[in-house]
Amino acid sequence: MPTLIDAASLALASAPEIIDSALGTLRTVLEYIGTMAFAISGAVAAGRKRMDWVGAVVLAGMVAVGGGTMRDVILDVPVFWMESPSFLVVSIGVGLAVALFARWHPLDRLERFRIVQASDAIGLAVFVVVGTGVAIDAGASLFVAAVMGVLTGVGGGIIRDLLANDVPDVLRNGQFYATAALAGAAVYAVLLWFDVPRTLVFWVPMVVILGVRLASIKFGWGVPTVGGKRVDIDAPHGHPQHSHSGPDQPSA
Repeated sequence: MPTLIDAASLALASAPEIIDSALGTLRTVLEYIGTMAFAISGAVAAGRKRMDWVGAVVLAGMVAVGGGTMRDVILDVPVFWMESPSFLVVSIGVGLAVALFARWHPLDRLERFRIVQASDAIGLAVFVVVGTGVAIDAGASLFVAAVMGVLTGVGGGIIRDLLANDVPDVLRNGQFYATAALAGAAVYAVLLWFDVPRTLVFWVPMVVILGVRLASIKFGWGVPTVGGKRVDIDAPHGHPQHSHSGPDQPSA
């Protein structure tokens, strides 16, 4: 009969497999959350450009799966949404839901509560971590994996902005966006290098990305822009931001 020690040894031996299985399930759940979060930002971008429902669906889909598609093509692995079309279906559904919402409620309501920025930050954090992990699993080096993580996080947004005939926000808004993605991907690679437990490797980079991105939104932190003036991407026609020494004044 197996002894208590044998049972304990068996449990310890199977612990890594249990953790890997749990992390795999969690990663799938977060991928769907990131897909929905990015799809919201894509559909709202279509609304800003007064696109029709088709435009909302296309932009929602592009921002949700674009970065991962480029990553998988470069890594020469099966494209994730072709193996699991549900990711594309979810992004289409979210695009239609936002289009329906916009028929009866102004999209400014989403902007007022920073829902779009928050959802975009969540999508960025999830996709950078997932993308870096996918590249590691595909046999990429830590450096290449970090680059693939950044591409996964920002690639869809670049496609979205190009389709909307805009300069990609990641290149012009002066905020920590690609920088946040790079910081998170670098932390992921460093933690792997030091053989840190998988749960920390998964969560710490996500917290770093969310922290840097949300702090940039809240406090206006960012990188210098050419010409020295930040561009307010939420203002009409991308007007430069101006600081006021007193209370905000109404625009003319």
